[in-house]
Amino acid sequence: MREKDEQYIPALSYNGLTFLYDPVVRLTTREAAFKSALLAQARIYRGHRVLDLACGTATLTIAIKQAHTGTTVVGIDGDPAILHLARTKAYRANVEVQLDEGLSYELPYANESFDRVLSSLFFHHLTPENKRRTLTEVWRILKPGGEFHVADWGLPQNGLMKLASQAIVRFDGATTIDNFAGRLHAFIEQAGFTHVQETSHFNTLFGTIRLHCALKPGRT
Repeated sequence: MREKDEQYIPALSYNGLTFLYDPVVRLTTREAAFKSALLAQARIYRGHRVLDLACGTATLTIAIKQAHTGTTVVGIDGDPAILHLARTKAYRANVEVQLDEGLSYELPYANESFDRVLSSLFFHHLTPENKRRTLTEVWRILKPGGEFHVADWGLPQNGLMKLASQAIVRFDGATTIDNFAGRLHAFIEQAGFTHVQETSHFNTLFGTIRLHCALKPGRT
């Protein structure tokens, strides 16, 4: 995602690489394993409204709908090219999901309109300011008692994972520093969420992916 005066950074950093996004993610990040774990921990129920934040090609968006047919599932991303791929995938999968174009820190949704917000491999792209702005928006659109579930690069599990993570640092730049320093947990807490906890982690070719969950407190 980008500031209004910043150049938009597409998937894999270059428009010409967008078509490679799915195979690269699938082959290098243990995608099936960590997204299945993220979906399982979200505890989605029939009638829920679920947002896949920065949905990319909609792999997770489609999986949510396939696992929970009685839900309303929305995906949003700022990249029109990747949304074109997402809509094609959803059509081929024969699932009904809503796919919107928009920025994570200016979400086009009403206050308290979602029961769950999920996000995968996105927050490391954001500057610290935009992490805070995005989490403020996630808080705003979640209903009281709603939950936020996120999977992203995190503190490397060991020396080998620290070395592996340098490829992401070089490719995606300075915005990855917060994630690899393990600061995402603190950002989520600072936005007002409670019961913030790491639920699991997955070591991959490019470092450690860590899953977190958080709660927006209900009204007292």
